[in-house]
Amino acid sequence: MTAVNGMPSLPFNLTAVEWSPLYGRYLISRDAVRQGGQLLVEELPLAIGPKCGNSSVLCLACYAPHNVERCCQCGWPLCRACNSEDVANNLHWQLECGVFKAAKARFFELPTGTEQCPQLDCIMPLRVLLAKEEQPERWLEEVAPMEHHEQQRRANADLWHADRVNIAQYLRGPCKLAERFSEELIMQVVGILEVNAFEARTTQGYPLRCLYPYTGILAHNCVPNTARSIHPSDGYKIRLRAMVPLEAGQQLQHSYTYTLDGTVQRQSHLREGKYFNCSCDRCLDASELQTHFSSLKCGQCTEGWLLPKQPTALDTIWSCRACDNSSTSEEVRQIVDALQLEVNAVQSLEMGAKRLEEAERLLRKYKSLLHPSHYIATGLRQLLIEMYGRVQGYEMVQLTDQLLERKAQLCREVLKVLDHFEPGLSRARAMNLYELHVPLVLLAKNGFIASRLSGADLRSRLVEAIDLLKECVEILQHEDPSSQEGILCGVARQALQQLTASVEGLGNQLE
Repeated sequence: MTAVNGMPSLPFNLTAVEWSPLYGRYLISRDAVRQGGQLLVEELPLAIGPKCGNSSVLCLACYAPHNVERCCQCGWPLCRACNSEDVANNLHWQLECGVFKAAKARFFELPTGTEQCPQLDCIMPLRVLLAKEEQPERWLEEVAPMEHHEQQRRANADLWHADRVNIAQYLRGPCKLAERFSEELIMQVVGILEVNAFEARTTQGYPLRCLYPYTGILAHNCVPNTARSIHPSDGYKIRLRAMVPLEAGQQLQHSYTYTLDGTVQRQSHLREGKYFNCSCDRCLDASELQTHFSSLKCGQCTEGWLLPKQPTALDTIWSCRACDNSSTSEEVRQIVDALQLEVNAVQSLEMGAKRLEEAERLLRKYKSLLHPSHYIATGLRQLLIEMYGRVQGYEMVQLTDQLLERKAQLCREVLKVLDHFEPGLSRARAMNLYELHVPLVLLAKNGFIASRLSGADLRSRLVEAIDLLKECVEILQHEDPSSQEGILCGVARQALQQLTASVEGLGNQLE
């Protein structure tokens, strides 16, 4: 059997499964964890496959969207390389190829200009069903109890009908699997994947989905205490680590949403995709843990902010705590949507000076509309961090000290937000630490060359940058080497070595 169907490994027996009426099954830490970074769970996926409902024609073995031909055995999509007998670990050949070949189930070419390929929606559910047959005990103990929210999914009649026709009826009809899998079972699997599957990327960066029956029951929190990493070079094994110290018996949580979205956006995502409302401390706090991450400037007074009276309610009044001004949720939504459209227009611009300058313009404009830490402003800062030093006209060697200070300021402001929402060893924190160290090093060297800094001052500034790099490496050292984060870890290590050597040489000169 392939590595895809491996059993979970629980290092040092650090986790256990609990159940409650509110959360269903969830994981806890058996013992106290004294520091972030502790490995809690390792698990190989029960199944991997293309993303359902979002698949263009792609290779069913490596998920590449280019050079796609027909499988030499069943006629379904395979790229040129994977269609070779020399390719090992071809999941398509090991799994669904035999089903399609035996049933003579044809793959139909897409009409010109069509991007979606609903025929591929059946691949991931079929792979889960095949794994069920091969590992019946794991299915019964770990997969069958997973949430699939049939009642809520049925409420979306159009989506339910599309899944029933494109997946359940297709597998039972043209694929001739009616005697092996009931329609009820297939729709259960579709729901399990919709609610619990994780997105990952291949070593070449192509998206896919993985189902982890053990890790997949993690509870949600908009301020997670664990971080997960998926390793495509190790059979897509998932590794779950503590981001912060944990108490014995503490619930393990990760975020099902993007932590740098506001409460309205996070709640909407959870309702529509995960079928529940979040009631974590962050969501219940109108100020989002005193960050004012969704707060708007009051239009009636100079010092007040508009906050929702009931943060998790769809229709709630937004009121100023400094005066009696208030707005409806619809009025707030219209303002935010208009600003987001402007941001989207900037993001769609070609990477270059105009894109950077427009982002800075919007950030200045929104000072009179949004709290400085609002998620739209924070998103613009993150965009600017990624552009300063990389776009023509603003490359790192071209940045003045003023612009280097600007980049450093942007990094610190985003890091301040992350301290609240992704405390501890988060990947986003690591990326921003790396971005921060670069302007700090250049500012220190420029100051020394201009005689504004002494040798001792230069050494002190460089030591600060070294500390940032050490923390960056500490966070990213557990990432897959082929991932964006893993590659950055290698770059940060090299920068750390060079900077450390420079500081040691400087120290010898100062003695």
